[in-house]
Amino acid sequence: MVQLTNQLTELASILQIDQIVSLVPSHCKKVILVPHLDLHLLPLHVLPLSSGKYLIDKFSDGVSYAPSCQLLQYAQQKLQKPRQSRHLFAIQNPIEDLPFTDIEVETIAANFKSHYIIKQNAATKFSLSQQPNANHLNDAYLLHFSCHGYFNRESSLKSALILANARISPIPADADSSRFLKVSDNVAIDLEKCLTLEDIFQLNLGNCRLVVLSACETGLTNLGNTDEYIGLPSGFIRAGSPSVVSSLWNVSDISTALLMIKFYENLQNLDVPLALKEAQTWLRNATKQELEEWASNKFHNPEHIVQLQSSLFRKPPNSKPFESPYYWAAFCAIGK
Repeated sequence: MVQLTNQLTELASILQIDQIVSLVPSHCKKVILVPHLDLHLLPLHVLPLSSGKYLIDKFSDGVSYAPSCQLLQYAQQKLQKPRQSRHLFAIQNPIEDLPFTDIEVETIAANFKSHYIIKQNAATKFSLSQQPNANHLNDAYLLHFSCHGYFNRESSLKSALILANARISPIPADADSSRFLKVSDNVAIDLEKCLTLEDIFQLNLGNCRLVVLSACETGLTNLGNTDEYIGLPSGFIRAGSPSVVSSLWNVSDISTALLMIKFYENLQNLDVPLALKEAQTWLRNATKQELEEWASNKFHNPEHIVQLQSSLFRKPPNSKPFESPYYWAAFCAIGK
């Protein structure tokens, strides 16, 4: 965590971020970043300023990203008038190894009168193509994937969201390395049972306003020989969603759950970049005591409250458990 802070400070110096910010008109409330090359991989919104604040603190309406100016324009064209029906479609913990994911999705779903959740081992790639799941997916106003993500650096189209039954063990002796991603000596991921970027490009998300990828490495990208980065967020924008929230690195599932719950709470009254910014500000400033009080009012299942209390047991009441950018800065608002 200290290393991340030091690296961000060094990057801010290299990019001369204070000089750049000084050129931004004082009335500017929001910034859309279109990074160059490998800068797409970095959390530029939390570059530290000489004032002691982060870049994101400078702009009251938040900071968002775009893969390219062309894709930003494409996202803006996809914006629709708000619909009366705000239907949530969610994938919940398909390989059942993220304990706070269940808290996350169940609490978020309570914000929606209309929601459809595919849970755990039912969340297979095949099930997404079957009725009634396919109709709920296509009709969704908000899509939420609470699962692991994988970025394939060699072949970006094989980057994927990992669904149920995708993890196999033992690995077949004749396993095709282009299909089976080895994650340990005895375990691999079958990409044919995942939702790959190639699959995402084929989706029709014309009704969708926002896709949230509450997962690992979902914001990473491959530039190849183009000016536009290619990653899961780009795929969902191309499929019809004007906005995507995704992460740049492996994130603690407890901090992710808290951040996502607060983000959706904010989203009822704020646009995506500001809702995310406010959630990140809240998480980094919240004390253990404040988090536990908030959870006691927000979580509907008493077991979930106990689960949070147990995870924070050793923290002093006035400590800020998630103050480090490691816990909250990975998430970015991409698109409109």
